[in-house]
Amino acid sequence: MNSISIVLVDDHAVLRHGLRSLLDREAGCAVVGEASGGPAALDLAARLHPDVIVIDLMMPGMSGLEVMRQLRERAPRTRIVVLSMHADAVYVREALRAGAVGYVLKEAPSAELVEAVREAALGRRYLSHALEEHLQSDVEPIGVSVDDPYDLLSESERTVLKLAAQGHTAAEIARQLSLSTRTVETYRTNLLHKLDLKNTAELVRYAIKRGIISIE
Repeated sequence: MNSISIVLVDDHAVLRHGLRSLLDREAGCAVVGEASGGPAALDLAARLHPDVIVIDLMMPGMSGLEVMRQLRERAPRTRIVVLSMHADAVYVREALRAGAVGYVLKEAPSAELVEAVREAALGRRYLSHALEEHLQSDVEPIGVSVDDPYDLLSESERTVLKLAAQGHTAAEIARQLSLSTRTVETYRTNLLHKLDLKNTAELVRYAIKRGIISIE
């Protein structure tokens, strides 16, 4: 499987360096370019056709929203993940309307950005965990049905759910999936929250009841 090619767009060089270090350490991810502003980002997208662009909303000159609108024409196959300090619904709504498929808060755990990039590469929407509760009723559409909480889980979270229910530790799951233990722990925390489960015992009962695992 080819690596997910990523372009980083932010006017802070130190932040870009940190993001590159984070993403390049992840299996299946490769940062192929960086830009400090909108025009350079558009040029890189047209030349490199990355799978995912991670972009800030607030930059000098051309705003992130305007860059996203132009990206839809210049690089329609590139998925956009916003990395922003703004948690207000209006920012999230406008970013999604402009073409973003992911929205991650800068204060979120680093594992959330990794998950957002992976989900975006698959064409699936991802909202930062801290945004879900108070934005789910305000941002439409979020791309999934809320009638069944299982539908809210990403593919990675479903995999972690199954392995955890089978009794594997976070370290064992991390080795199997080529992820960091911290990333696996974040997935586990998120899926417990989404499914309204409190502990491992409830997780196991849920997995059995749903047929994710079976008792022989």
